[in-house]
Amino acid sequence: MTAASSARALASDLCGGLENLPVPVLNEVDNDCLPPLQYTPENVAGPEEDLDPTEISLPGCECFVSSCEQDACTCLQRYLRAYDENLCLVDFKETGYSRPVFECNIMCKCSEACKNRLVQRGLTFKLQVFKTSKKGWGLRTLEPIRRGRFVCEYGGEVISLPEASRRIRSQNCVDMNFIIAVREHLSNGKILETYVDPTHIGNVGRFLNHSCDPNLYMVPVRVNSLVPRLALFAARNIAAEEELSYDYSGKFNNLQKEGTTKERSSGKGRALKSCYCGAQSCTGFLPFDSSLYNLEDQSNVI
Repeated sequence: MTAASSARALASDLCGGLENLPVPVLNEVDNDCLPPLQYTPENVAGPEEDLDPTEISLPGCECFVSSCEQDACTCLQRYLRAYDENLCLVDFKETGYSRPVFECNIMCKCSEACKNRLVQRGLTFKLQVFKTSKKGWGLRTLEPIRRGRFVCEYGGEVISLPEASRRIRSQNCVDMNFIIAVREHLSNGKILETYVDPTHIGNVGRFLNHSCDPNLYMVPVRVNSLVPRLALFAARNIAAEEELSYDYSGKFNNLQKEGTTKERSSGKGRALKSCYCGAQSCTGFLPFDSSLYNLEDQSNVI
């Protein structure tokens, strides 16, 4: 195989066969190549991380059926049905908060075709990584996606808060930051935090760009363990060839709303990066989470 044909083979599938569907790579803008990436279809444990995302720690149901029913399945009775008959995420907005999503897992007796097994099945839509004119690499769908359907995960290394802070502080002003901090507010008032970094070990979600008016939203979904898989669902009907995006801020703690161009970080100003999402509601800057720069103030975080 020649070097040219090898490059074409690599570009034909970012995932290297680890997903249900190949994810091709297209660059019609410049001669840049993709950054080095060790592909993983789901989360892996980062260095010195106590919680192993692949560990099986949740109990399973005893449903010896092809698809579990609400009144008979212990998983659905405990957490309520998350997906409807069309495999769309059930809308819980009327409750004022998002209900936890727990899928049937490897310990369950139901079949692999159970409707409560969705995120764990991986990609079901044809996606493509492509080079944008201003935002670097991006991800788009090659086919229409219905509102509420699962699109992809944001997968990578699950790391601790100290490790996330260390990695953030080691970046310079031109480095891209892929670390995401997901905070789940529990009914008892505690906050459960998960940090995922797909910079060097990650999946297709790594190439999603921010938008102030996104077409995806993130939901923590638990399958085999309490470590959540960060699943992205369609916020509206999405057309073929449309770029996929989500709000990096999660619509919480979006610090640029204060109207400043810089945020303090351990006594130093840090310039915010410009946003090129093109939405009418665009704030002009990418969201910025100062908590990872102020570790000394995080001793009370649970």
